[in-house]
Order: sequence, then structure tokens, then C-alpha cells
Amino acid sequence: MQPEHGEPAAGPWQVVPVDDLVERLHGGTVTGRPRIVAIDGRGGAGKSTFARLLQERVPGSAVVHTDDVAWHHAFFDWAGVLTEHVLQPLRRGEAVDFRPPPWVQRGRPGSIAVPAGLRAVWVEGTGVLRRELAPLLDASVWVQVDRLEAERRLLERDGDSPEQLRHVAEWLREEHPFLLREEPWKHADVVLAGSPVLQHDPATQVVVALPVTGRA
Repeated sequence: MQPEHGEPAAGPWQVVPVDDLVERLHGGTVTGRPRIVAIDGRGGAGKSTFARLLQERVPGSAVVHTDDVAWHHAFFDWAGVLTEHVLQPLRRGEAVDFRPPPWVQRGRPGSIAVPAGLRAVWVEGTGVLRRELAPLLDASVWVQVDRLEAERRLLERDGDSPEQLRHVAEWLREEHPFLLREEPWKHADVVLAGSPVLQHDPATQVVVALPVTGRA
């Protein structure tokens, strides 16, 4: 796996059961609120897929996508919105039911909704493991991905129309300097392989970098 320029290659890698990783991320004691776990990585790293896997493994958990918070707002300038309308209510043990202004303005139905009383909330998105949000998080994962594979996935996901190609190019122009400033891989409790590096069963196993250290 060849990470983006400026991001150190992680490893060595080890296959571990998903349940062992869940136990590590969900360890530690919080009372009256869910445990909040950030899942960060470049666009196309596989964050959403990993978040769904965690949600399936932990009954009474939910996923929040920062792409929903940032929809038609900004690629990365959304930390204040996430803090005020999602993270702080969750830490108070409250439910979340938030319609970002661009949703209202553009007629997007629904809301970002998280019920109260959950065990865990997995917050996934590029940029969520930034310094200003660290005090609001209980654990974190950085998903490292091969840089060419990530770009291929972005184009596969978003399409290759001229408009989408411009969108991906603009995203990459902002993503790289932002992540170089924040260096989220240095602060993650777990570094996960988002590209194939070792053979494993993706339904029951994940590949993580050693050593796995955490705050819990």
C-alpha cells in the first residue's frame, strides 16, 4: 500500500477479529451517554463500509456521516456545526434531530437523527479526527488507503462526468493540505488498512497496524 505523500506508511499489519477491535474501541466507561468513536481517512478509504460493519456488531449504535453535516456547506469547514448540533448533544445524553440549513434550502428530506440511549455512535468522515474535536471523542480510527486506489474509488462512487471530475479534483486539492496540517494518523487509537494488504474475511476480520495502542 502506497499512502499519499506526507502520510507515513503504517505497519506491520495483523489480522484481528472484528469483535476484538470493537471491544477495544468500545472499552472504557462513559455514563449517561453513548461512546463516541471517530472514523477518519481519505476520501475513498472505506470509512462508511467500516462504520456499517461496526454498527452491525454493536446493537444499539448508530452512524453519523460528516458528509451529511457538510452537504452543500464546505469540504472541511464544518467542525463547529458538528460540535454544536451533533457531538455536544450526544455528550449530554440527548437525542439528535438536526436539519442543516442547506438541507432546508435545497429541499433535501429527512434529518440527521440519532436517538438517545444508544451504546455507541460511530462518526465517520474525512477530517473528523482533527485537533479541535479531540476533546469530544472517546476513541478514534484512521483508515489508511493506497492513494491511487482511493482516487479510483472516488471516481467509481461519484461518476466520471465533467462535473463530478471537477468535484473530485477540488476535493483532492483541499483534502491533502488539510490532512497534512492535522496529521490525524498520529492521533488515532487504531490504524486500519483500507486497501488489501493481508488475506482475511472482511465479514468477521479486519487488518490493523501494530502496535495497536489506545486511550481506553
